[in-house]
Amino acid sequence: MAETQALKRQDVPIGKKPKSSLSKRMAKTYQLYIFLIPAVLYYIIFKYIPIYGVQIAFRDYNFIQGFLGSPWVGLMHFKRFFNSPDFWLVLKNTLSISILNLVLGFPIPIIFALLLNQMTSKAYKRIIQTVSYAPYFISMVVLVGMLYILLSPSYGVVNHVLAAMGQERVFFMAKPELFAAIYVLSGIWQNTGYSSVIYLAALTSISPELHEAAHVDGANKWQRIWHIDLPGIIPTAVIMLILGAGTILTVGFEKNYLMQNALNRPAAEVISTFVYKRGITQGEFSYASAIGLFESSINFIILISVNKIAKRFSESSLF
Repeated sequence: MAETQALKRQDVPIGKKPKSSLSKRMAKTYQLYIFLIPAVLYYIIFKYIPIYGVQIAFRDYNFIQGFLGSPWVGLMHFKRFFNSPDFWLVLKNTLSISILNLVLGFPIPIIFALLLNQMTSKAYKRIIQTVSYAPYFISMVVLVGMLYILLSPSYGVVNHVLAAMGQERVFFMAKPELFAAIYVLSGIWQNTGYSSVIYLAALTSISPELHEAAHVDGANKWQRIWHIDLPGIIPTAVIMLILGAGTILTVGFEKNYLMQNALNRPAAEVISTFVYKRGITQGEFSYASAIGLFESSINFIILISVNKIAKRFSESSLF
């Protein structure tokens, strides 16, 4: 009774404790905030301070005059990019590769994790995990070299199999219509095992009692996967989907650049390689910066939109 009267005198609702100020909470747990200092400094130094250089996209930049001395040209570089004949080419190629990678590459690690989680033999499970994780640690240069060797029209294993079946040999790396498929499928092979780790971690948080109860009720493995495991990892999958959608215009530069040649360029030229060629090779720094800013802006808009949709239709979202 005395506690209730004290709370009423302080105008605090019954059942709720008075909120302490932020400074008091930080003083009580200052050790935890000290651990945050390196991460905060990293983002300030490498993420926020470089934003100062964004103005280069709105100037006709040159080394002699510097950032502030270069003439302000506003949206000239953006208009130049939008009116360029390469705009629709690089945008179409970037979207086709990204969407195909999202459609195929997103669900496969989930399926792999669900199936791997159902394995009863720990020895076989460890072997499969090791074999599936190994490709992730292969250098991108080595991976593309492997692709060129395997798909070579003269000595490639794939073409030897085609020839043995009576089919014509195919120069896979020179065909623009096959570029996106080769890029995405090789990426799935390389990243599936590593990408499944986060889903395996989410599966370990599911109570074994749910599976035991479902087994007693007569549910088979597929039913337990569908009604227990899959709902258990949906929040994690939603977060990963939001992050994946937020990089829809970002296609890996290194692999794409290494796979490019004069024959497949109509399907291989994406925004990242286009920015590199214009900015580094040709020295058009302002033009390349404008294209990069356009890419980041669209990714940010898509990220916010997908996060808002996910927040509306599910309980999981980034913020």
